[in-house]
Order: sequence, then structure tokens, then C-alpha cells
Amino acid sequence: MSEGKSRYLRRLTHAEHELWTIVTASVRPFRSRPSPVAGPAPQPSVAETAPGKPPAPVAHRDRPPPPRPPAPATDIDHRTRVKIKRGRLDVDAKLDLHGLRQDEAQRALTSFLRRAQADGAKVAIVVTGKGQSREEGGVLRRVVPMWLQAPNLRDVVVGFGEAARHHGGEGALYVRIRRADRGARHRYD
Repeated sequence: MSEGKSRYLRRLTHAEHELWTIVTASVRPFRSRPSPVAGPAPQPSVAETAPGKPPAPVAHRDRPPPPRPPAPATDIDHRTRVKIKRGRLDVDAKLDLHGLRQDEAQRALTSFLRRAQADGAKVAIVVTGKGQSREEGGVLRRVVPMWLQAPNLRDVVVGFGEAARHHGGEGALYVRIRRADRGARHRYD
């Protein structure tokens, strides 16, 4: 392998280029968008098909890749949990769902998390209560984790996990909040 050249980059052979042109000509968009009018595939000139000279690379559209959806919420890692427990990472917001019905609790949770994200909070505590029967737990204790993993909160919730005893233990959850996007700013800037 010569210096400065990557062994993973190579140009397409003439046969590969022709096959690629045939395949891409038969591809149709998934959604019904107006497709650009495509003429017949350009035939390579005699100079381009000369032996020893590979065909010119196909130009790709200069369209930015679509934004990736945020990853689903995961459990808070051990290191973050210890930082919160020892007071090295502050809890920025708290919501107590005691006494609320499920529909009220879900609306309150969603609006609370969105407000906390807009205010720049990093960690919040959501108190669900333990429920009256210890074996099954309360209704909110069972459903709040499902709500936190729902697609409508993926842009807000990074992860969550059971709170330390002094923050409510089994009846409360730590929620890591995703940093809010500021306008057109990208994560990679």
C-alpha cells in the first residue's frame, strides 16, 4: 500500500458503475414526493472507458442527512446516581404526582419535563409514591417509567432510575433531562 492512500477507498470499476446506475435508476422514493425528471443515464466517453482509467465517481446530492431521532431513555448510570446521592449533582426540579389520576399525572409529567428542559434543568425528581400494596406498587409507580420511555418524551428524557432513600427511594425516580436545542444549533458544532 502506498503512502497517503487509504486501502478502504477505491473507485468503482466500469462494470460496478454501470450496475450502480441501473440499480439507482429503478429506485423510487418511499414517500410520494415529486421526483426530479431523470433522463437516460449518461454514457461514458471513450476517454473514460479506456483501459486502466476508472470511470469518474458519481456525484451525490448535496442534501444534509435527516436528523436522527433521540435514543430511547435508558437507566441512569451508576456514576450519575452516586453523584446525585452525594450531592455533587444538583436536583434542579421536583414533581409530586401524589393524589393525581393517571390522565392528570401524565399531562402534569409531560408539561413539567418540558418546562424543566426549557429552564435548563439537568436532573429532576418525579415522586410517584410506593402505592398501598407493596407487592404490586401503585399505579403511577408502574406507568410513569413507561411514560418516560414514550416517543413523545424522547427529545426530553435521557434516562431515569430509582431515587436514593433520602429523595423518596422506591416511590421516586431521578430523571436525566436532555439539553434543549437552541435554534438551528447542531450537536456537533
